[in-house]
Amino acid sequence: MFVRNFLQKTSGDGGQKPPPSPASPPRGCLIKEELDPRIVSHYGIPSTASILAFDSIQSLLAVGTLDGRIKVIGGDNIEAVLASPKQLPFKNLEFIENQGFLVSISNENDIQVWDLDLRQTASSLHWESNITAFSILPGTSYMYVGDEYGMVSVLKYNADEGKLVQLPYYVPTDALAEAAGLSSPIEYPVVGLLSQPCSRGTRLLIAFSNGLLFIWDASEDRVVLVRGNKDLPMEGKTVDVSLEASHDEISDLKLDGKEISSLCWASADGSVLAVGYVDGDILFWDFSDGKNVKVSNNAVKLQLSSAEKRLPVIVMHWCLDVSRKNCGGKLFIYGGDIVGSDEVLTMLALDWSSGIGGLKCVGRVDLTLSGSFADMVLSPIASSRQSGVFLFLLTNPGQLQVYDDTSLASLMSQKENNISVSPLPYPMVVPTMDPRITVAMFAALNVNDKPSLALSEIVVAAKSRTPRTPSGESAQWPLTGGVPGHIDDYKLERLYMAGYQDGSVRIWDATYPCLSLIYDLKPKANGIEITGVDASVTAVTFCSKTSCLAVGNECGMVRLFKLVGHKSGGTLEVVTNIDKQAHPLHQEDGPQWLAAYSFLSSPVSTLRFVQSTSRLVVGFKCGRVAMLDISAPSVMFVTNSLSDTGSSIKSLCLKSPSAPTGSISDPTDRNSTTSEAPDDFMLCAMTNDGQATLFDGNTGKILTSCLRPLKNPIAICMHIIEDCYKNTEIPSEEPAGKEKLENKSHMISESDSHSPGGEQTAVTETKLVNQRFADSLFLMCSEDALRLYSLKSLSQGSFESIMEVNLSRPCCWMGILKKDERECAVLLLYRTGHIEIRSFPDLEVVGESSLPSLLRWNFKPNMEKTVCSDDLGHLVLVNGCEVAILSFLAHANGFRIPESLPLLHDKVLAAAADATFSHLPVHKKDQDGTPKFLSDIIKGFRASSEQKVDHQIQDFYHLGNIFSNPPYLKPSDTGGDDEKIVELNIDDIEIDEPLSILPLTEKDKKEKKDKRTDKERLFDGASSDAQPKTRTVDEIKAKYRKAGETSAIASQAKDKLLERGEKLERISQRTAELQDGAENFASMAHELAKQMEKRKWWNI
Repeated sequence: MFVRNFLQKTSGDGGQKPPPSPASPPRGCLIKEELDPRIVSHYGIPSTASILAFDSIQSLLAVGTLDGRIKVIGGDNIEAVLASPKQLPFKNLEFIENQGFLVSISNENDIQVWDLDLRQTASSLHWESNITAFSILPGTSYMYVGDEYGMVSVLKYNADEGKLVQLPYYVPTDALAEAAGLSSPIEYPVVGLLSQPCSRGTRLLIAFSNGLLFIWDASEDRVVLVRGNKDLPMEGKTVDVSLEASHDEISDLKLDGKEISSLCWASADGSVLAVGYVDGDILFWDFSDGKNVKVSNNAVKLQLSSAEKRLPVIVMHWCLDVSRKNCGGKLFIYGGDIVGSDEVLTMLALDWSSGIGGLKCVGRVDLTLSGSFADMVLSPIASSRQSGVFLFLLTNPGQLQVYDDTSLASLMSQKENNISVSPLPYPMVVPTMDPRITVAMFAALNVNDKPSLALSEIVVAAKSRTPRTPSGESAQWPLTGGVPGHIDDYKLERLYMAGYQDGSVRIWDATYPCLSLIYDLKPKANGIEITGVDASVTAVTFCSKTSCLAVGNECGMVRLFKLVGHKSGGTLEVVTNIDKQAHPLHQEDGPQWLAAYSFLSSPVSTLRFVQSTSRLVVGFKCGRVAMLDISAPSVMFVTNSLSDTGSSIKSLCLKSPSAPTGSISDPTDRNSTTSEAPDDFMLCAMTNDGQATLFDGNTGKILTSCLRPLKNPIAICMHIIEDCYKNTEIPSEEPAGKEKLENKSHMISESDSHSPGGEQTAVTETKLVNQRFADSLFLMCSEDALRLYSLKSLSQGSFESIMEVNLSRPCCWMGILKKDERECAVLLLYRTGHIEIRSFPDLEVVGESSLPSLLRWNFKPNMEKTVCSDDLGHLVLVNGCEVAILSFLAHANGFRIPESLPLLHDKVLAAAADATFSHLPVHKKDQDGTPKFLSDIIKGFRASSEQKVDHQIQDFYHLGNIFSNPPYLKPSDTGGDDEKIVELNIDDIEIDEPLSILPLTEKDKKEKKDKRTDKERLFDGASSDAQPKTRTVDEIKAKYRKAGETSAIASQAKDKLLERGEKLERISQRTAELQDGAENFASMAHELAKQMEKRKWWNI
């Protein structure tokens, strides 16, 4: 109410200064312009995960969610989260392979291209109709889009311009209908689009919901094969892969009304297609003859169950078995089994060595799912860590697992022996569920302190010994994508510490956004049995001056560690309420377990190191407070319960009359001779019911106890704001009309106070209530209000607040923000998920945000127990399996972003892979036929899927000419490549049509000898007796749509001939330049290959 008067600065003559302008806030204040809420780091799989995508070259996995987020996961703890503006599910997610871009399609048909380098959208396009099928042509940035009306369009992402554009090319539905023998155009939704392997990207499989399948050749603008037509005769058989297998004829199969639900290629050359249907059937279609339209349906029906009612075949993926020479492999199926059966993922081993008509199932394994199925992706991986084919399996809620081909083969071969192989779970950077995290702390270090420097040296040495080499489960995890951030002047600046239900404590280096585990402190010591040591951790605190860590648990035990220590044969002191025992304990370099205190059976609720660093204050759930001497070690005093109702200690604060001066000896050093008593300091404890008690930190004598201001408050936190009244005019009298609070404080009588030994003493003290506390404020946060008190008045027994702010929502957590090393604002988290920032001195709201808007999270019960922050506006939160670090202050960049951010796209690897594939025939071969340069990558690709390598070594330059024009209106192969389509020609004389400049292949070089001269090509057809080409109406209109008078046509033709000569000269010059550039590039690539062939790719 009157805090403005208390905190108003005064001038030298006593006059008041004008109010500060927003552009130049006073010291200690925060304005809206200084806030910038943002995500620094994000770890874990969201519980709303629903779809997967994989880049096999970059070894990156993308996970799309139902709330519009995309989680990108690489190796070495590299993770990032991308957030779409709209909180909508994704129905398609796919990488533009090895180019650093990711494409997503939302439920509202927004096509977004994400730039992985910038971690943001590079381009977006809204599709007017409902997108029902989507596919990216492997090895290119061309995309096929199928909609609900049967239309298939082509898009391209231009990385240079950062634009996603729709190209003129499309697949005409009337041509498809004509090939299928239909009288009207097809208007069924497109449900599948797959590029046919080994077709140089020109052939596309189009699947419609009514069961029709087409192979469309874009280079010839025609249908080359039709399948699934109900009017065509069926040839084939039925294969039942249930427990009682049988083979029946397929003649009774009715294609009418069979709706397609999934499909995938089942061969590396695109000769066999597996199609799943809504009724649970799976048909293997023969696409081996693609030259002419076949007049029959060649198919083999496969059934997972002979039951009449079966589940739809939702997802299918195929893995080629190289040993079967493209005549078999493994088919992974979700669905197709009997309705009501257990949710499993079925793996079939199939073989058709004698032809597709002889298809047989040689093995079946049902993988039990740990949750409801979400998605799966099957892809090859090649790295120094793992290589082969890996199955990534996503189940709800947010559980990611992986099977490698070795474990899958073991399951298939050992099925009779009932051998179970567990999948490898996703290795969480910060485990939150197994074991369950219970408490956390975010600690900032002083980089100039000796303990911090020593700890930095230990961390740097550990990283240098094991560069990019994970341990445990992470060592087997196949993802290796991304490049870790690197800054030369590294110093350990922040630690993130988490306590767990099993009694363990983990500590991470949080200096940069990519967290790395430093220590994993187990609750037990070898050979020493201590009761209650493995109980759930309930409190942690850290002292950066001595690198000491205190851990409290549910059994009332307090463990004391020193993070910087050397190999020794020291002792572990165990202090109980009866005696003190010393146990010999051999400890290695690193954390040293110094002592364990166990004198109360009540759970530890809060811990706090005293500023002198030689003592530790412990608050218990029973409402008692204890002071521990770290250097002895011993228990100095224990109070009785500070609450009338036995409420637990919620928060502890310390106030010293002055900061410690001189050097501070290490209190954990048993050989230290320094025994100076610390200065007098005051300890303030607040219970969960809102009762605050002040007592002497040296003796434990209670100075004053203030009753709670309301009947049933729920206390959250308290904080002492230092030096708030310096150079401040303080009113000598209370303003008239100030209302008194109904619940006034009272001084504790002698009978209410107890000394450590139980002796009752008088506790009314006045020596600590002098000038030493005159410049401090006491901030108390409860669930419904913020209250400011004068610490001087509070210590004198007055519980009159100088300011009170009622909160509109129930608060659950409070933190402090500092600017220029002074408190400037308070950060509040509400149970509704809202985040509020209130600036000192008036506690006005200067910024608001929320967990749903920043992280797409909903607040969950007990989430506040793991919330922690530092003074620089960094907030760490845990929600289920997710951990996020937020930053709120715009000027704070302690994480050194973007320099310290890891790169999601490895450009060196991308260039090396492109160079390897493009020079595959000319490089020196290894024994298995692969180039030595990046041999691990190529071996992995070939061992898993020859189709992947085929996509990479093909060139797709010809697709630019095909897709840049509508169907049936393709230009000839002559003309300039940078000119528009010619609008005027004289009969068959092609004067000015686009010229496609393609790299010369061996076939082109042979044909070059037989090419005619320019003059012969110019007059091509003048003396030919060939019949004229039959043209459609659309073609004639396109050629002559702007024809005029005959004289005008002749004049324009003359001009075109002159321009043609100039263009030919320019083309000749450009060809020479391109040839020189190609030779330079080939030389550079060859030199690079020679230098790098003996090095691993991650060292490039």
